[in-house]
Amino acid sequence: MKKILIVDDEPVMLQVMRRILSEHYAIVCSSSGEEALELFDQERPDMVLSDLRMPGMDGYELRCRLREKSDIPFIFMTSDDSEESERRGFDIGAADYIRKPANAAILLRRIGNIVQNIEKISGLKEAASLDAMTQLLNKGAARQAVGELCQREPGVLLLIDLDSFKLVNDIYGHAMGDRILIRFSELLRDIVGSAGLAGRLGGDEFLAYLQNVTEESAIRERAEYLNEQLLRSAREYMGEDMGIPLGVSVGAVFAPAEGRDFSELCQKADAALYDVKNNGKHGIAFYTSGARGTEAAGPTDISRMRRILDERIPEAGALVLDFDRFQCVYRYVSRLGEQHLKRAHLLCFTFPSGLSRETAERFREMLRTTLRRSDCILQNSSSQFFALLTDTEGDSARRMKDRIRETWAGASPSPEYVCDLECMGNIS
Repeated sequence: MKKILIVDDEPVMLQVMRRILSEHYAIVCSSSGEEALELFDQERPDMVLSDLRMPGMDGYELRCRLREKSDIPFIFMTSDDSEESERRGFDIGAADYIRKPANAAILLRRIGNIVQNIEKISGLKEAASLDAMTQLLNKGAARQAVGELCQREPGVLLLIDLDSFKLVNDIYGHAMGDRILIRFSELLRDIVGSAGLAGRLGGDEFLAYLQNVTEESAIRERAEYLNEQLLRSAREYMGEDMGIPLGVSVGAVFAPAEGRDFSELCQKADAALYDVKNNGKHGIAFYTSGARGTEAAGPTDISRMRRILDERIPEAGALVLDFDRFQCVYRYVSRLGEQHLKRAHLLCFTFPSGLSRETAERFREMLRTTLRRSDCILQNSSSQFFALLTDTEGDSARRMKDRIRETWAGASPSPEYVCDLECMGNIS
């Protein structure tokens, strides 16, 4: 129910107006402009209906004072029938001008028209500020609203990317991609709560502000929730063997600990997000100004960089990689093949009947120990594996394929699989 603040120094007029309007609106009454200013802050009405001529602060001054606080509709009531007073009222932004004594039916109709316009304008503003698909704030509205909130309230600013989302569109189509985005927006609302804000910056990029949340452990729990629930929903939509490492990377920065300026906070959250993207994804990093930059190697410190890059505990057998690392190696090897420098082959092992978790782990370990240290392995799903054989001639690749089959056949039980072998690069 809309709330109307009625201001008049005549008690009888206040009673009359309350009787006419109270059946349709919540009514707050004030007998002076000074009192109306105080009540306005307490009651936050949707409209003000004020007498024009009052001792002390008149209706004109009250309108000007309230306009500094809010631009809600303001209606003047007066027995003054001069055109000059009416013109002046409209010049300072009156929504309407009603002469006393007011006819009850006309008064209700004119106030009703204004209320309808308020609701229409409010609806248009809300629609213009929302992302059409996710119903989160759109980029412009999110940046403005979050920027204002982090100026006023402590909390944490989050920049969020969906990992490997492009593969959903590429493999399963944009309709499935839209479904994933809508589901993620629901999860984001869950962690933000009623006091926070969330918006979509575009594509698979999101922004959120968690008001009065200052514990890293609580924020980590929310990031884990997003990763777990998004992956669970994706498997429901696309199947357990969807083969896409979908997840969430989050860069976080606390306000006001790292400042209150929105642009500065975004830059810091983006730096934290970059750290997550370069360290395995599917996680969260917090920006801390005092700790950043202390671990960077100098541009000419080659020995130090090699110690950082070197494999800490070299193991026999092939490298077992996640999707993103496997993809990087695959692309690099493909480039070498295009230049006729190296030859490589890609093996795909698919178990049509599926595998138990224990059997899948056993097959992956068999691949690792059977293949060379220069080869790479990806478990793409519970029943599908890829092996990248680097610097391998065609005959050698086929022999390796036969060797894997023989080794696996020697295990008991040994489920059957389908194996495809493909040469990579241009082979002269």
